[in-house]
Amino acid sequence: MSIGSAAVLTTLGLRAAPGEQLPNYGAIYLIANWFLANCALSTRPAKMSLGLDHNVAPREDLIKYGEAAVASGKISRRKLDQLKRQEASHLNAMEGFPFFAASVLLAIYTGVPNETINAFGLWYTTSRVAHAVTYRYIESHALSFLRSIAWWSANASCITIAVLAGKKL
Repeated sequence: MSIGSAAVLTTLGLRAAPGEQLPNYGAIYLIANWFLANCALSTRPAKMSLGLDHNVAPREDLIKYGEAAVASGKISRRKLDQLKRQEASHLNAMEGFPFFAASVLLAIYTGVPNETINAFGLWYTTSRVAHAVTYRYIESHALSFLRSIAWWSANASCITIAVLAGKKL
């Protein structure tokens, strides 16, 4: 293994530096995925910049005001559809976060090795980012199954780490 790849593995918490104990990045992955689900994937900034954000009932913005914005030429149909997919991705990430958090906390509680927790945190995070990107940008029915694969991958990481933790109970 090259020095560069060893440094990357060490930085990600997948391999300890010589003579050091491997840190547990569980809390970092929890915070990062909370931020991803609740902030980075939110459509609020885009809706605000387009004048489509209404704080009284923001979950209804795209349904209630989106079609009128398309009809008036304020935004394109493609942009509205993309925002709808992004919003669905945002809500999906928020729905999946509790299972991820429970899995990581259970793994920490039961003493699953730090390397394993870090690896599954990275797996989940990578899957969630892939899910968000494919959900927002893929318009093709055939390619949309990549989104489904990323969704299942994220869930598989949670199931697997929960099972590993369960074996230690």
